[in-house]
Amino acid sequence: MSVMRHGAKRAVIAAIIIIAIIAAAAVAWVIGPGPMAFASGAEVALADYHAGDPTGVPADLAKADPVKRGEYLIRAADCLVCHTAPHGQDYAGGLAIPLPFGTLYSTNITADKETGIGDYSDQDFLNAVQRGIRRDGARLYPAMPYTSYSYMTDAAYLFSLAPVHAVNKANTLTFPFDQRWAMGIWSSLFNADTRFEPNTAQSAEWNRGAYLAEALAHCGECHTPRNVAYALDNRRKFGGAVTAGWHAFDISSDKGSGVGAWSDDELISYLSKGHASGRGTAAGPMGEAVDQSFSAMSAADIRALVTYVRSVPAVSSSDLPATLAPPAPASPKQGGASSDVLGKRVFEGACVSCHNWTGVSAITPFATIAGARAVNDRTATNVAQIVISGNMRSTPQGVVSMPAFGSAYSNLEIAAVVNYVTGRFGSEQSKVTEQDVADLRSQTVR
Repeated sequence: MSVMRHGAKRAVIAAIIIIAIIAAAAVAWVIGPGPMAFASGAEVALADYHAGDPTGVPADLAKADPVKRGEYLIRAADCLVCHTAPHGQDYAGGLAIPLPFGTLYSTNITADKETGIGDYSDQDFLNAVQRGIRRDGARLYPAMPYTSYSYMTDAAYLFSLAPVHAVNKANTLTFPFDQRWAMGIWSSLFNADTRFEPNTAQSAEWNRGAYLAEALAHCGECHTPRNVAYALDNRRKFGGAVTAGWHAFDISSDKGSGVGAWSDDELISYLSKGHASGRGTAAGPMGEAVDQSFSAMSAADIRALVTYVRSVPAVSSSDLPATLAPPAPASPKQGGASSDVLGKRVFEGACVSCHNWTGVSAITPFATIAGARAVNDRTATNVAQIVISGNMRSTPQGVVSMPAFGSAYSNLEIAAVVNYVTGRFGSEQSKVTEQDVADLRSQTVR
């Protein structure tokens, strides 16, 4: 009998061990690789890297005063976009971030002592930025990209911002998502809480680009899909994702759905100007990132970003076809979607004067939609959002503005014109519905 009990005990222990191993393997799989794990070579501590410092500001700002250096960093980190509400004061917070389980509001990060971060010590600030821990000990939600900012090594400009008294709005998250303490468990799994380590097998330019892309510009926060725990899935790094109701396209080196077929000049133009001829014009969150961040970065830093992005392994996305559609015929009676009466009527009344029946604008290349990724995207997410919210770009000839038609047309009319545009100028007509448009309206942060 004792032998049987002993055997049963061993079986229970063995079962517990097996379950623990399976659970550990499942957790490890969900956590996945780090953002730079794809690159060959060894990472070393920053102090042991002797090919120049890839962190901080560009070389020409290295001796500038701390405020000037901090200003560059905060622009590169794109803080303004999330921490400024529409028509609000810069960095005073209040931007609504809609989520399926409620709404988050960005906070005031000016130097106001009562409503901002004026009473934060340097360590308080670093805890928030790198670890997602507020001064009062509360955990931040990953809408604040602290898992990317964790790789940052310095920042100074925030404390020089003029104080703005703006009371922070309360979030409206439903249970259990309103339990901030749970973010401590999430952070222990998905925040490496480690500073940037250069890769000795890669060039100095690559390492600078890696620091910019992973720490400051946090490109993966929008362009990398998320796993079941809402952490970045770096197995499909830069493979594209929907963020805040907009499609952040595949920017891996895939030549079909990614940017592998783009030239360096096209990528540089898109990042610094928000437009690349024959590729499209930045809009939505990407347009804001260009306006408030990339356009303020040095030419050397933009080139370093391009070098790094080009090295990311190809990830194929099913949203974009391998071959984009050519310009449409000049006659509205020819070409795709010509039988779509409602979509054609809306396009003729609101769009054709700028975009032309061919999709090639006679006014400005920024308004050319033939060949653009957005009109070739089978989901047509960004086409719908641009119709709803509009788009504004700065060009050498001045500001080019695409009006917002969200209040001028119904959801049905917007769905119709979106499907007409993709059918006429894209490789495949989309099937956006009236309800899809309503859902997209609710997801936009502005």
